[in-house]
Amino acid sequence: MFDSLEEQMKHDAALVTTKGERTAKWVVVSALSILLFGAMYFAVRVLE
Repeated sequence: MFDSLEEQMKHDAALVTTKGERTAKWVVVSALSILLFGAMYFAVRVLE
């Protein structure tokens, strides 16, 4: 039925979320990552 675990996970995710929800999740994760690393960079620059 499924050739790999990755295909099974994609199939399960498609049943639970829509493409828009997955896109929104990745946009939020990306924005939070940028803010986190930006804050760490700023903190290091202030401490120098």
